[in-house]
Parts: sequence; C-alpha cells; structure tokens
Amino acid sequence: MTRHLFSHFGLVLVGLLAAQVSSPADTTGLALTKSEILEGKVAYLRISHVTAGLPDEIGAANRALTVTNKIAGTVLDLRFADGDDAAAAATADLLTAQKLPLTILVNHGTRGAAVTLATALRDARAGLVFGTVPAAVKPDIAVEESPADEIKFFENPYAPPATNEVAALAGTNNFLSFVDHTSEADLVRAKIKDGNEDESGPPPHAVEPQKPVIRDPVLARAVDLIKGLTIVREFHP
Repeated sequence: MTRHLFSHFGLVLVGLLAAQVSSPADTTGLALTKSEILEGKVAYLRISHVTAGLPDEIGAANRALTVTNKIAGTVLDLRFADGDDAAAAATADLLTAQKLPLTILVNHGTRGAAVTLATALRDARAGLVFGTVPAAVKPDIAVEESPADEIKFFENPYAPPATNEVAALAGTNNFLSFVDHTSEADLVRAKIKDGNEDESGPPPHAVEPQKPVIRDPVLARAVDLIKGLTIVREFHP
C-alpha cells in the first residue's frame, strides 16, 4: 500500500514538473507575435499563425496602440506565417471593417491560411500586397531582395547595411543617414576649447538624435504608401 502510494505520488510530481517545463513554450504560441507603432502613426502587426484567436489578439493590440497614438493605417506582416483556413475569414472581416489603409507583406514562406488571408483582403480591396518574388501570393508591388537580406531585415528592420552598400550610396542623399554627425553643441564646445568663442555666450541648442531608419525594403515601401495615403486624405477628405 505504501509502495503504491509513493508510486502514485511520483507520477503526480512528474506531471507537475512536465507542466511547469511546457508552460513557457505555451506562452510563445501567440498568433500575433509583434505589435508596435512605426513612423509615429503606422500600426505594425506581425502574424506567425492564423488561428481562431487571432481576431481577438489583433483587437487587443489595436486598443493598446491607439491609447496614445492616432493610427493612420496598418502593416500586416504575413511573411513566414501559416495557419488554419477556418480562421482566415474572421480575421479578414475584422481588418476590412477598420476602413484604414492596409498593406500586407508576404514572401515565399507565407503558407496555408496566411495565403488565404492575404488573398481575401486583396479581393475585398482592403489593402495592397507587398512582397518578394517568388511568393505564394503574387504581390501587387514586388521588391527585389536576396534571401539573406530578407531574413536579416525580418529579424531587425533597422539593421545597418553592408559596407559595400554604404559605398554605393555615397553619392546619394541616403548616405547622410549613415554619417555620424557631430552635434551643434559639440562643435561650439570645441570652439570654446580652442579659444574661438566666449564661454559667457548663450548655451547652444542641442540637436535632437536622428530617428532610426527602416532598412527593410518591403516594410519601408509599405509604410511609405500608408504615409502617402494619409497626406492625400488630408487634402481630399
């Protein structure tokens, strides 16, 4: 009897430990893996799986993002996403009802219900599809990008370009964003140190730090379209 009791207790303990080990993995099983504001006005939603709970997750994310921001449009990132076709229709209905500019990102890794969702949104004229070629969904706007760069920018859309890219941009305005500009205050302090300026003069105005630039070409074009549509709507409400 005692041996049987200890055996039963051991099975219960093993079960509890297994549940504790699996719980962190369960918390990462969200359909919506990232939500944030880009360029001060564009909502970015990254989807990993199109599942039954996705509309609720998108609704909760939108409520959180609009607490302190006025959303001009949404980027729905379906790159490397999959899911269940049964959930695609409800998600498409939710995004279509928002009546805001929508861009949908796809690539060769977009599969299953994510393809169904992107197609449904385009068929409903709710948004335009951006992506690299080849892709499971033919993009309305295709962007050339190597597979290595695609993964790099997907992980970090602000990743710095390679050295050869900097050299290629040296003759363009885009090169300015890579230059480490010395602030106006630092220049004034350097002059004071050299005796060229009077320390009793007014304090210099600090230069605000530059905002990070989106390097991911697919995401950057999608965001630019929403910003452009916002300007058009301001002049033609």
